[in-house]
Amino acid sequence: MEEYYDDLERMCTDSIMLTPNGQTVALNIPAGQWHTVKALESGTVILEVKDGAYEPIQDCDVLKM
Repeated sequence: MEEYYDDLERMCTDSIMLTPNGQTVALNIPAGQWHTVKALESGTVILEVKDGAYEPIQDCDVLKM
């Protein structure tokens, strides 16, 4: 696992590769756990399911394109 720091100095502590026919095809992330997803191929579809609506804490918690 490669460790890195982002601009907020949060450290990556784990990395999991999801693949269509691989060992891990889905993931359950506990409530309150910081996480991010990075698509490595175009055409990737990501479905996130959770209780309730997303409520950003700060403006920087919303992705801007």
